[in-house]
Amino acid sequence: MSMSRHEASTGEQSRMLSRENKVTITSGLSPSYLQANLIILPSRYASDFRRFCQRNPVPSPLLAESSQRGSPFGWKSYIQGIPDSAVAANCDIRTDVPRYVVYRDGVPIHESQDLLEEWTDDHIAFLLGCSMSFESALTRAGLEPRHTTLDINNPMYITNIPTNPAGVFTGGTYIVSMRPYRRSELDRVRKTTRPYVLTHGEPIAWGWDGMARLGITDIDQPNWGDPPRARWGGKFSEAQGLTGEDDDIPVFWGCGVTPQQAVITAKVPGIILAHAPGHMLVLDVKEDDVLEKD
Repeated sequence: MSMSRHEASTGEQSRMLSRENKVTITSGLSPSYLQANLIILPSRYASDFRRFCQRNPVPSPLLAESSQRGSPFGWKSYIQGIPDSAVAANCDIRTDVPRYVVYRDGVPIHESQDLLEEWTDDHIAFLLGCSMSFESALTRAGLEPRHTTLDINNPMYITNIPTNPAGVFTGGTYIVSMRPYRRSELDRVRKTTRPYVLTHGEPIAWGWDGMARLGITDIDQPNWGDPPRARWGGKFSEAQGLTGEDDDIPVFWGCGVTPQQAVITAKVPGIILAHAPGHMLVLDVKEDDVLEKD
């Protein structure tokens, strides 16, 4: 019997839907289960990438990596208290993400629904935390992200914040995701997301002045994802300059697309594979399993 995305209640069910090419963006899929960013590298870059994550923990929190080089099955967990077998059981990383991007020498060359032809015996997959993981917590707090109600992809932007380099991963900058909120909701949004350190934690910037400091010049033109919308349905930029407590402001989080931008900026040689932004791997780990306690 076939299953729709709205019936997927576990991480494994969401992965099976992805394997069958029955889902696109994963926002709102299997609420309360962690979603992960993905990057797959030739093994010669693995140690550099682990250092990159250590030096850039806000946009690139490392959750797990392949259990062994060249195997698309099995994980080595970096999540405290989560054994390797509990990361994502029965997962084939070549098929269980809805959409992938293939890079050659730092240039995106095409997107695909699977990586059966591109995967090699020399590849190692890495999973990074994703801010979609705390969206169910925001929803429970009465702060449901607007893109989930519209069933669109949240917007992502290149910033001017430099990442700390590691080996071949040099010259990159932070990528951020954005969710609109009323100015009066900001403190609740920060408090709700703050404990989710492994999924980017609380926002790194907010407001129109925060947008300017990040070097983002046009909020209506994200580098990835769909343009944000104002509450009344118009362009989000129409809210700029409004100062009331109920007026929209942009709120920005670190984003796990940051390593892909590092690959592009450094023109890293070879075939590198990644998730298409907004098309994540849904894990078996629950969001409460990574909640940082006071």
